[in-house]
Amino acid sequence: MNKQLLLGAEFLIFFVVLPVSFAWNYSIWIKAGLALAGLGYIIARLVKDPTKPLKWFNSYPWRSFLKRISLQFVIIAIVTTLFVLWKAPASLFCVPKSDPQLFIGILGVYTFLSVWPQELIYRTYFFSRFEALFPNKKVLIFVNAVIFSLAHIFFRNTLVSVLTFIGGLLFAYTYLKTRSTLLVSIEHAIYGNWLFTVGMGDMLAFPGMDACAA
Repeated sequence: MNKQLLLGAEFLIFFVVLPVSFAWNYSIWIKAGLALAGLGYIIARLVKDPTKPLKWFNSYPWRSFLKRISLQFVIIAIVTTLFVLWKAPASLFCVPKSDPQLFIGILGVYTFLSVWPQELIYRTYFFSRFEALFPNKKVLIFVNAVIFSLAHIFFRNTLVSVLTFIGGLLFAYTYLKTRSTLLVSIEHAIYGNWLFTVGMGDMLAFPGMDACAA
């Protein structure tokens, strides 16, 4: 069978069919099993990849990276703070103020058990495996943002879909520029943890947000 056809089928299974199926109402254990099996397959493929996409460090200048995401973070912080003040002022910085220990614990769990696997799948694996399907870089970034947003469809929240699409654009651009799982994971963790910190964690199913209800 044509290699491009096989890649296309693999792309549809991992980035369309499986994520959409998680929005259906069936056993959480089956969903967890499918997710873990998929992650295991992806890690195995990455380990065997002769181009070594799993390398953590490269020659990309950290200073340029930090300068760019710092500017982006300031913009994101201002916009999201104003949004929370408008929509749910009682939630603003609620968890870090009400339960600092829980807050710090969740930051760590989210960074290592959510951000890192997502970046392995949606940046490292996607780019190493499927970049050839989208020779136009702008199309490549757009498609990556779309499937990253689709991965969050199970939240059934329009705002989540919009935010993850924007995040997908930023993360895809970073990975395309750096080819670094580490750098894009840092960026993802900063933005994601900030949404929880500022008081938008309820829409992303972060724990501890019940105490923030007005």
